[in-house]
Amino acid sequence: MWRLFSKRIPRFSAFSADPTEEIRSATRGRAAEIFFSTEEVTVHKWLHYLPIYDELFAPLVGSSVKFLEIGVSKGGSLRMWREFFGPDAMIYGVDINPDCAAFDGTDARVRIGSQDDPSFLASVVEEMGGLDVVLDDGSHIASHQRASFEVLFPLLSEGGLYVIEDTHSAYWPHMEGGLRRQGTAIEYLKRKIDDIHRHYYERGRNTPEAMTDIESLQFFDSICVIRKRKQAPRRHVVVPQAGRGK
Repeated sequence: MWRLFSKRIPRFSAFSADPTEEIRSATRGRAAEIFFSTEEVTVHKWLHYLPIYDELFAPLVGSSVKFLEIGVSKGGSLRMWREFFGPDAMIYGVDINPDCAAFDGTDARVRIGSQDDPSFLASVVEEMGGLDVVLDDGSHIASHQRASFEVLFPLLSEGGLYVIEDTHSAYWPHMEGGLRRQGTAIEYLKRKIDDIHRHYYERGRNTPEAMTDIESLQFFDSICVIRKRKQAPRRHVVVPQAGRGK
């Protein structure tokens, strides 16, 4: 079935474009300015991501945010994040390709290992001394995305962000994807929507111990964002109390 489905998928090249002046002028903001001014290293981004980055990460500019990117590639993305967040940010990148070790210490610290290796990921977070933001731009393979999330999301700080990029891969069979195929990042996170409402359909879960630590799920085109914050039990209240029963 997935082979038949794959015949209808547009070619990747159908979305490619050159950085013309028209393209540049149509995309504005801090992330776009840094992206288009990048030289010496290669950065490859979908243009509609750039304003999303501004929306998500603007409050962290100039801070000592602890930022982990899964997927180093040619090092350009790490350069972009260094310029975006500033000198005080702690930026780490992980990649399975040993050649990426060449970028260690340039704009970020780089560690070599697989994103579906729990002990490796935990060791990187321990070295970082904590974790505020994860950006998964790694293999885009469904099982790898799930494995990384299940290790790293619990290690995020309160209020932290977990961002999965390129979730269009959830529709590509060669990356364990397909429309409504179970196990993809899209379908996995759809189930998290039910989880954050569990106290409404399962008795005994509206307690401090049972409440979720997912505050919100946000879906953009090809980007999913999960914010971590331990939730309090839900209460509905009428004020003033004289108004009860009306």
